[in-house]
Amino acid sequence: MAVTAPICDFGWKAPDFVLPDTAGKKHSLADLAGPNGLLVMFICNHCPYVKAVLDRILRDARELQALGVGVVAISSNDVVAYPEDSYENMQRLAREKGFPFPYLHDADQSVARAWGAACTPDFFGFNASLELQYRGRLDASGRAPAPPDARRELFEAMREIAASGRGPREQVPSMGCSIKWRDQA
Repeated sequence: MAVTAPICDFGWKAPDFVLPDTAGKKHSLADLAGPNGLLVMFICNHCPYVKAVLDRILRDARELQALGVGVVAISSNDVVAYPEDSYENMQRLAREKGFPFPYLHDADQSVARAWGAACTPDFFGFNASLELQYRGRLDASGRAPAPPDARRELFEAMREIAASGRGPREQVPSMGCSIKWRDQA
């Protein structure tokens, strides 16, 4: 079922976290920030929306890192119901695709809940003060990639944030598969 992320809550300060990456190293929010901002992406391995744009995500991440923007991805899905999203499969995907950023495992889903993550992919773009400035889509892609010449909305927004500290007022929300929540016991 496709879900649309909420609109940007400009200035929102994200709750800190400490999560392991696919190599077992722990990362906090402050550790991940670049001098010009931070892009946090909630993704997973199995989602067709993520699969459709993963190569574009990797391209944009590399270019944003060159602009001084930190980049990180977090997987929060229920791995019992969705074994393709397991920690071992996260490790495999990150290795096979050569992720240029940490891919973090939110095993207890506490970060996704605290952040109000809605879907995969869900993009949170912060300025250098770690104030939210973007909660939009990557581009016009859906379950299939947009045309190669599609406007790079996320990249353009993060470039603007890196340069000015402010994101665009007009943003199109991201759409994707819902976060796969575990039953609360």
